[in-house]
Amino acid sequence: MPGRARRGLRQALNVGIVGGSLGGLTAALVLRDLGCEVAVAERSSAELESRGAGIVVLPETSRYLSERTSLGLDAVTTSTRVLRYLDAAGTIVYEAPRHYRYSGWHTIYRALLDSFGRERYHVGREVTAIDDEGETVAVGYADGGSDRFDLVVCADGIGSNARARLLPEVRPAYAGYVAWRGTIAETELPPWVLSAFDDALVYEVIEDSHILLYPIPAHGGATEPGGRLLNFVWYRNYEGAELDDLMTDREGVRREVSLPPGAARAVHVDELRAFAHANLAPPIAEVVTRAAAPFAQVIVDVDVPRMAFGRVCLIGDAAFVVRPHIAAGTAKAAADAWALADALASADMDAELALLHWEARQLAVGRAALERARRNGDRSQFHGTWIPGDPDLDYGLTAGA
Repeated sequence: MPGRARRGLRQALNVGIVGGSLGGLTAALVLRDLGCEVAVAERSSAELESRGAGIVVLPETSRYLSERTSLGLDAVTTSTRVLRYLDAAGTIVYEAPRHYRYSGWHTIYRALLDSFGRERYHVGREVTAIDDEGETVAVGYADGGSDRFDLVVCADGIGSNARARLLPEVRPAYAGYVAWRGTIAETELPPWVLSAFDDALVYEVIEDSHILLYPIPAHGGATEPGGRLLNFVWYRNYEGAELDDLMTDREGVRREVSLPPGAARAVHVDELRAFAHANLAPPIAEVVTRAAAPFAQVIVDVDVPRMAFGRVCLIGDAAFVVRPHIAAGTAKAAADAWALADALASADMDAELALLHWEARQLAVGRAALERARRNGDRSQFHGTWIPGDPDLDYGLTAGA
């Protein structure tokens, strides 16, 4: 049901959200609906563009859209009902029922932003200082401005500046591999290729690597079969100088986190396509070799000892960074936000008390997800123990979800 779901609580809080991506927007929405005055500070100078070709949409990710808007999920997501594994010849070696939803990052972002509105969503507002002064939190901006809030929620992602200030000893740990990503329109693929992906999330596992493919909405929003995009994510191992060379873009700049579409040097794109042609199942190789601008993201782990600091907290990837293998990155951020709203309601809007109770549970959730995702990635990339059908490999923020 659209609109706010205000509760008759004693005191409204003035809340600042640092970071306007999916986690930040979800926090802004659920806290606004709780009765808080909420402002979002996004350091990008414009509304955000696509960050990754596709995402798996778990129930936590879509909960706000499902419960508090009139937007049907079929309008912004695609879905498959089968989990399928292919071998190098393209033969089905495992198949089982699994129902998952998918979308483009930007599609979900736009839906959440439309729900929140632009009036209190401030782009070009880079946070440079966060000082908890006891009764309030002082926030300073790069343009020299400042605000005071009763509560500050930091949702500024993998490269969180807030985390760096609050936990300077915490550093991302490279997992030993990167994710190559890309998309191609279904209209550009021949029928023999499309038939391999019919209503299925498709995997192939090869030595020290695995790849998965699923449909996402087209750039124009189409979600019906035949008009969508087919998205691939391929995990490949790189170390040392090899990683440095890969992550040096066409302009000679060494990228730390990702090579956006068009930034990867031709030598690496050519190698990716040649290796796909020689080693992957024919329909999977066809998708990889036809994708116009594959890009790469470095896979890291981030483990934090704390998420709450007086009246300041870290949520989503600003806290734990979880490898993508359980598809829980955006779900974890949303779950942190919903749990924070519940904690504030239970504590009668006492921010410090709420954060004390909230932190213990969310630390446990984040650490369990981190360990399961790390374990699953290592199975394929290093140990050769990825077994189709293992329930530990199912998508979900928690095991067995």
